[in-house]
Amino acid sequence: MAITTYTLVDFIQDLRIIAAETEDPQIIITRVSPLAQRVALEKDWLQKEHYTCDPTQGFGVHLLHEEEDHTLVVFAISWLPGRGAPPHNHGTWAVVAGVDGPEKNTFWKRLDDGSQPGYADVVWNGEKVFTQGETVAFLPHEIHSVTNETDTVTVSFHVYGKHLNYTGRSQFDPVAKTESPFIVSTS
Repeated sequence: MAITTYTLVDFIQDLRIIAAETEDPQIIITRVSPLAQRVALEKDWLQKEHYTCDPTQGFGVHLLHEEEDHTLVVFAISWLPGRGAPPHNHGTWAVVAGVDGPEKNTFWKRLDDGSQPGYADVVWNGEKVFTQGETVAFLPHEIHSVTNETDTVTVSFHVYGKHLNYTGRSQFDPVAKTESPFIVSTS
């Protein structure tokens, strides 16, 4: 029996098929998660430059694929040691698979109704460390933060329904109880 490699090109073809068949984010993340896990474990797409991080934001966002209309976006994201991303939503469905090293995800629950601009009351709602080959998926409104608690750069494979800088997504400060736009620098 021949072993078939599952490439990034294969993944993108399957991603397009799934997105064409349904717009339901729950169905999409259920179907995309095992495929993202598979391509993350194959690592044929992983390059040395995917370990490069922006020291200002604490992580590097490396574009692997994006449709012309900014949908079906795939990134390799690298995380500096001791750094991460603040609590944020995505404004679109998301699937993340571990590639190299652990990634601590902290989950947050929003208590207010979002009707007051700039205000958000978010509280800790659990956490889990994801490692190589494990996946985590998010619906557009769900909030999490990410931390690399190791002493080396880690990398994860991210898939989104739309490019993050086009979703109107937010970052949250649980102490100050604020909500503000969250735009990332990409390479």
